[in-house]
Amino acid sequence: MKYKKSNFEARALAKHIRMSPHKARRVVNQIRSRSYEQALMILEFMPYRACYPILQLISSAAANASNNLNINKSNLVISEAKVDEGAVLKRFQPRAQGRGYPIHKPTCHITIIVKDRNK
Repeated sequence: MKYKKSNFEARALAKHIRMSPHKARRVVNQIRSRSYEQALMILEFMPYRACYPILQLISSAAANASNNLNINKSNLVISEAKVDEGAVLKRFQPRAQGRGYPIHKPTCHITIIVKDRNK
């Protein structure tokens, strides 16, 4: 599916974040379609490990909008926020009698798109 680019939205993408997509989606669902300031306040006080990379990503998307599109950060709203599955790192845990149990370390890709509230 071809993504149509808009002149009034900025994006930030983080790939291969060492976190379960399920746990990252729990946080992203809380900030979707909120204003920039409101999303920062929500992420600041949520007790999840996923909050820090998402907070960095929202700040990066806001900086992209400010620098590239000359949009004031107070007018930004998170138009799209999604978490996709990344590659799974496969490791083995040695067990008794020469056996090995597989360990799956999931990764995720997080995409944040912000746009101007007035446009």
